[in-house]
Amino acid sequence: MKGWLPLTLGLLAVVGGAMWTVQGLGYVEGSVMTDQRIWAVLGPVVVLAGLVALWFGMHARKRR
Repeated sequence: MKGWLPLTLGLLAVVGGAMWTVQGLGYVEGSVMTDQRIWAVLGPVVVLAGLVALWFGMHARKRR
């Protein structure tokens, strides 16, 4: 089971960060986050953190 937690959290961070980005850029309507620059900046940061977590999770699974 080693590596599953970073993989899961990384995937959630990538999906969530991507959603924050498109909402911040105004492509998704109906949210208080729509057209807010802060979410367009924080989204890619969260995506990057998620990719790092995915990388660590993949390497933890390979070392088993």
